[in-house]
Amino acid sequence: MRPRERDPERGRGRNRRQEVGPEGATGRGPGMAPRIPIMAPLLLMELLMTGLAQVPIPASAPRGFWALPENLTVVEGAAAELRCGVSSPGSAVQWAKDGLLLGPDPRIPGFPRYHLEGDPTRGEFHLHIEECDLSDDAEYECQVGRSETGPELVSPRVILSVLVPPKVLQLTPEAGSTVTWVAGQEYTVSCVSGDAKPAPDIAFLQSGKTISDISANVNEGSREKLFTTEATARVTPQSSDNGQLLVCEASSPALETPIKVSVTMNILFPPGPPVIEWPGLDEGHVRAGQSLELLCTARGGNPPATLQWLKNGQPVSTAWGTEHAQAVARSLLVMIVRPEDHGARLSCEAHNSVSTGIQERGVTLQVTFPPSAVTILGSASQSENKNVTLSCITKSSRPRVLLRWWLGWRQLLPTEETVMDGLYGGHISMSNLTFLARREDNGLTLTCEAFSEAFTKETFKKSLTLNVKYPAQKLWIEGPPEGQHLRAGTRVRLVCLAIGGNPDPSLIWYKDSRTVTEPRSPQEPRRVQLGSLEKSGSTFSRELVLVTGPSDNRAKFTCKAGQLSASTQLVVQFPPTNVTILANASALRPGDALNLTCVSVSSNPPVSLSWDKEGERLESVAARPQSAPFKGSAAARTVLLRMSPRDHGHRVTCRAHSTKLQETVSAFYRLNVLYPPEFLGEQVLVVTAVEKGEALLPVSVSANPAPEAFNWTFRGYRLSPAGGPRHRILSGGALQLWNVTRADDGLYQLHCQNSEGTAEALVRLDVHYAPTIRALQDPTEVNIGGSVDIVCTVDANPILPEMFNWERLGEEVEDQSLDDMEKMSKGSTGRLRIHHAKLTQAGAYQCIVDNGVAPPARGLVRLVVRFAPHVEHPAPLTKVAAAGDSTSSATLHCRARGVPNIVFTWSKNGVPLDLQDPRYTEHTYHQGGIHSSLLTIANVSAAQDYALFTCTATNPLGSDHTNIQLVSISRPDPPSGLKVMSMTPNSVGLEWKPGFDGGLPQSFRIRYEALGTPGFLYMDVLPPQATTFTLTGLQPSTRYRVWLLASNALGDSGLADKGSQISITTPGLDQPSGEPNYQLPTEQPAGPSELPLLPVLFAVGGLLLLSNASCVGGFLWHRRLKRLAEGISEKTEAGSEEDRVRNEYEESQWTGDRNTRSSTVSTTDVEPYYHSMKDFRPQLPPMLEEVSYPRGLTGLEWEDMAFPGHLYDEVERLYAPSEAWGPLYNEVQMGSCDVRWPEDKYEDPRGIYDQVAGDLDPMEPDALPFELRGHLV
Repeated sequence: MRPRERDPERGRGRNRRQEVGPEGATGRGPGMAPRIPIMAPLLLMELLMTGLAQVPIPASAPRGFWALPENLTVVEGAAAELRCGVSSPGSAVQWAKDGLLLGPDPRIPGFPRYHLEGDPTRGEFHLHIEECDLSDDAEYECQVGRSETGPELVSPRVILSVLVPPKVLQLTPEAGSTVTWVAGQEYTVSCVSGDAKPAPDIAFLQSGKTISDISANVNEGSREKLFTTEATARVTPQSSDNGQLLVCEASSPALETPIKVSVTMNILFPPGPPVIEWPGLDEGHVRAGQSLELLCTARGGNPPATLQWLKNGQPVSTAWGTEHAQAVARSLLVMIVRPEDHGARLSCEAHNSVSTGIQERGVTLQVTFPPSAVTILGSASQSENKNVTLSCITKSSRPRVLLRWWLGWRQLLPTEETVMDGLYGGHISMSNLTFLARREDNGLTLTCEAFSEAFTKETFKKSLTLNVKYPAQKLWIEGPPEGQHLRAGTRVRLVCLAIGGNPDPSLIWYKDSRTVTEPRSPQEPRRVQLGSLEKSGSTFSRELVLVTGPSDNRAKFTCKAGQLSASTQLVVQFPPTNVTILANASALRPGDALNLTCVSVSSNPPVSLSWDKEGERLESVAARPQSAPFKGSAAARTVLLRMSPRDHGHRVTCRAHSTKLQETVSAFYRLNVLYPPEFLGEQVLVVTAVEKGEALLPVSVSANPAPEAFNWTFRGYRLSPAGGPRHRILSGGALQLWNVTRADDGLYQLHCQNSEGTAEALVRLDVHYAPTIRALQDPTEVNIGGSVDIVCTVDANPILPEMFNWERLGEEVEDQSLDDMEKMSKGSTGRLRIHHAKLTQAGAYQCIVDNGVAPPARGLVRLVVRFAPHVEHPAPLTKVAAAGDSTSSATLHCRARGVPNIVFTWSKNGVPLDLQDPRYTEHTYHQGGIHSSLLTIANVSAAQDYALFTCTATNPLGSDHTNIQLVSISRPDPPSGLKVMSMTPNSVGLEWKPGFDGGLPQSFRIRYEALGTPGFLYMDVLPPQATTFTLTGLQPSTRYRVWLLASNALGDSGLADKGSQISITTPGLDQPSGEPNYQLPTEQPAGPSELPLLPVLFAVGGLLLLSNASCVGGFLWHRRLKRLAEGISEKTEAGSEEDRVRNEYEESQWTGDRNTRSSTVSTTDVEPYYHSMKDFRPQLPPMLEEVSYPRGLTGLEWEDMAFPGHLYDEVERLYAPSEAWGPLYNEVQMGSCDVRWPEDKYEDPRGIYDQVAGDLDPMEPDALPFELRGHLV
């Protein structure tokens, strides 16, 4: 259906133009006229405009237009241009769309796709529309407003027709799918287009051919001016359409090429008729036994054909294969033809799901088969000179067969022949024969043969052997001569022989009128072996082999063949066939009399009887024998015995001896004596077990009958016979225990009982268990020089003399020696006796007890050696400096060793100090055997406090004191102990001890000179507080003099002290560098011989510079670490070093003193050694439960040990562990402590306290506050 053409004059009745305002703008936008509220003028204007528009304008001479617009058709999305040329360029020109004025603005506001093109000065006002859509489909006119140069003009209306192509086609069935149809049936297909303008044309193509039977309808689209086309086609598919496309095609003026959708047709159609391929030319004719292969083929069909074979209407094969490319189905039938298949009809059926019926092809079988068997009825055995009658009959065959008889190579004529109907359409043939049996025909073959022309290559026959019967002629026996003596067990061979006879004579052996047979059971001994009948020519034989026994003695052996027979007799010598012992009682008890009779049943020749008991010969009496079987002799003998318990189980033996045969037959009687239980001598009375292990208390008891019950009792309690959690009574009465404890140790009573009586025994269980320390006095105290025993008491089993061992726990190997101590032990108590106790013997000891049962017991005990106080005073006078301006404070530190705890008292210039004075504050610390007292003096005054303070330490064993001088700040004292630590040709390593710093921060400077060279050189020590320094820049083989100066803000220490200077001589380049021997080098004599060596020395030094520097640096670093590690464990360098106090176990590893200076001295060097009070912040020990002990600070590890609590309050840990000081007292300023060793300085490790509390704030070395400049003493 074509779209309707637009009427060119459509809309003439509508108002096509509105008046333009004075400014050419409307109220709705530029170029649009405002609405006029007065209806009458509006209607009048419309009439005028309508009339004006109906006035024809000649095409040849348009008024005022030189170019008019024309009707235009465009496809949606394309651009369109309507031309308008005006002769009066100055006029206002605008376009109207369906009567709506678009305004004179060339950009046409409100319509972004619209604009005017052309040169307005030339009168060009062409309307250009971009990307046209359906909204642009309208009537357009070009209007020219009235002007001074021309009148109002309106162009003819033109139509812009926008063509919209269809976007989609909707096909039913779904496009792109595959539809399954049956060939010959009619189906309906519909195709609907999408919105389009104009309505598209729809066509259907089936397998490329256009379908003519189509009905189409055009409907309104989803929007105005749009249309849809719905087309329906009727399709009748054929088999040739299978796999082809059914296409719906839509065409439109808006389309360059039609759009298409399609479905794939899957057409179902029946297959062609089946075809059977018969092998050979004669269809249907087969032979029984033949393997018949028939191929059935059906072509075509969708789906391909399903094939099956049937025999007489019953399925025999449903297997088939399909070749989809050629659409061919094949089925192969393989069968073995049998006679019963004669006349059967084989058919092949083909069909599929759309077949209206089953297509079938068949063939009928004609089977040829021979007779399956030939049978001869009757007996071919007959006595000579008598007639033999036989019948020969065949099974069914097709075609029939003929029969003939043969005897050897001679044909015999039948007496009668018959043919009958057989199975499967065949025939049965039968022939009868009668002839006379003769001896010379014996053994010939009698044959019935069936033959036919249809089976020329095959022969069917049945044969029998003719047996003509006649009797034997002679019979005799071959064997040992009669009367010969044969020993029992001798193998004897008897042979029976016969001549002639048919059938073969059956030779039968008899023994005393009974037939001889072999034993049927394989368990019976094969004493008789009966051979089979053997034939050699006309002679027949049968062998009888005997292993002679008592029953063969004087037995008669006979061989029979029909009416013929022969006999022989054997004489057999044999020992007693049976020796039997008869008793007069069965139940015996001690004291009973037993009468035993021994009977030899039969023997040949006679035997003699004797008795013995367990090898002991017994006296016996002969008894009257009974009659003997096997034609032998019997004997009997009696013995009398008195019973005792020891006889139980003994054997009483009767021996029957044949002198002639040199053979003895014995029999024994086992004595069964009933008696109550008796424990044997090997009964174990003591059993040893290990705690937590297993124990077995064995039972060695003799009783008859066996004990009925074994009852065990322990400490009055009977153990359950059924067993318990930790015990079980075994079947033999033994008691098994597991998880044995020491509580199981003791006597176990065993009670045995049987029907004859009871017996009891005691078994001791000795339980060994590991030692456990029960008593260990910790701590054990002794005064120095006294004697004491460390007692260790244990609970153990067994108690061994050498099970006690002692160890001393110490850091060094020499600390673990027990050479000066005495070890003793008695029973469960071990002692370690110490004579003349020394401080070095104080510490932790371990008692180790090992009695062979793991694990050994270990107990720790502390030996506390009590001694009088010893105050550390390294110099006769210790100095502490403070400003005497009554604004500063000073702290005096007194430290002492002693056990038990020490009480400190202070005095000033010999007068006891009143500690109630608020200017004085004392803090006392106790850490094991080390005790400290800190006296703080507030508001130090030069007049009152610059004095000699005495600290006295007292405990019950004595007292000691030290003096501390409180002085004003001053210049530092000279350092002491200057010595050489290392030396190279170009450097020297120095170490010293700082002197008293005068109460101010001090620094050090090295002054040195080369002898023979004028002038001094100076080197500042950095960092300022270092006590080691490497002086570099020296010359090889040169003698130097070195001074060490100390200085603070008040000045230098001076050069007078001998300990602050040293002379050295650097080694040559060819001399090894290293640590000096601490002897001042002697001067090298100067001479001219040194000068030639200088170039060589400098050359060698240049080559070895890098290696020397690395070696010296590594050596110095190694030595520094070594000395630092040694300093951790050192306390003093003199006698106090040897008397280190170790009065308690240390629960953690001692980390050594911290690397800072203290206000007191802990060394006994002969030279003064002072420490500054600056930055003194003592770290007080926290409570024990708050202490955490870091490990590994010194490279040593302590074994984890659990120690008992503080039994002795006055004894504390000897050395303070790391971080053991804490801010317990607010009066003393505290600070943190770095446990790391400083890398840039060396501090004397013998310092006792890490940090020293000071009363001066840090200051620059050259800055002295004004307040400190007065009150100098």
